[in-house]
Order: sequence, then C-alpha cells, then structure tokens
Amino acid sequence: MQTMSPSASRPGLGLWRRWRRFLWRFLLSSTCLLLLYGPINLAIAHWLWPQPDGILILGGQRDREGTAARLASLRPGLPVWLSSGLGPDQAYPIFDALGVSRDRITLDYQAVDTVTNFTTLVKTFQHQNVHHLYLVTSDYHMARARAIATIILGSHRIAFTPVVTPSTRPAESPFRIGRDMVRSWIWLATGWSGAAIRNV
Repeated sequence: MQTMSPSASRPGLGLWRRWRRFLWRFLLSSTCLLLLYGPINLAIAHWLWPQPDGILILGGQRDREGTAARLASLRPGLPVWLSSGLGPDQAYPIFDALGVSRDRITLDYQAVDTVTNFTTLVKTFQHQNVHHLYLVTSDYHMARARAIATIILGSHRIAFTPVVTPSTRPAESPFRIGRDMVRSWIWLATGWSGAAIRNV
C-alpha cells in the first residue's frame, strides 16, 4: 500500500517551506551586506584618497579643540568642522592663538551625541567633495567614534584617520559601542538616528 508524506498531501506546505528558506537566506544576505557595506567602502576610500582633506572634531572635551588647532596649524588649507563643541567665544581663540584662520572653521551645533556628530555632517562632506577626514576626539572616546565612523562615513566612501587627544578617563564600555553601531545601521537603513532615546 502506497503512503504519502504529509507535505505531499498538503502541497501548500512544501511551497511555504521553500518560501521560508528563501526569506531566511534573503534576510541573512541583506544583514551581511549591511554589516560589510561600511568597511568595504571605507577600504576603497582609503585606497582612492590616502591623504586627508579635512578635519572633523567631535565636541565634548575642551582639549579636543586644542589638539585640532595644533593639527590645523600643521596642515594649512584643510577645512575644519567642529561638531557640537565649544561655543564661538571659546573655540575661536584656541585656533586664533595658533594662527588658524577662522575662514577655515565651521562651527556646527546640530549634533546631540556621537552618532549625530556624523549623521548631521556626512552629506555636507559629500557636497564639498571631502573624501578623507582627520577624526579628532579623546582617547577614551575613540573606539566608539571609529566604530560609528566606519559605518556612517565608510558607507559614504569617506575615509578617516584617527587623531587622539589624551585624557585620564577610562575607555567606554562595549555596550555603548555596540548600541551606537546598531543605531548607525538603523540610520543607514531608515534615516532615523535614534537620538531621542540616546544615552550619550
């Protein structure tokens, strides 16, 4: 007597299983592409534009402006962006003291945290044909900044070279780094930075 498998007796079940396998493979492939998109494009950008053509300072600690001013004085002509750092009355004198023209400096106060340091300016960098940035921040903050920059700047083919400002603070936790990496991927996919639920 011939027997039939359950899937043979219910043709729709076999079709659903094939669709389910396809959907899982599609989601897995899409996730892998999203995770690798930034690093791959970052490597291409480093190869195409090995020399920095701009300076980005992540605001938050006064010493970062001092580090950036010294760097800017050694790299005449490079434009400088200070993202949500010191106010004009405090920031400009630091650069003035080292002979860095104010015409080179853009003070931008859109960002409310580290992720938005990048999301609020990345289009500006593209429009101004900036392909490689010196990235200035504190040593304890650099791991998180690099992780976010790899995703956000890298996905836009903008390379970066870290410039560390020494501090006495301990390195940030892996949780904060991982959280902001997830936020960066979400921003790439949806345009939402998650700033409303941030914990800077």
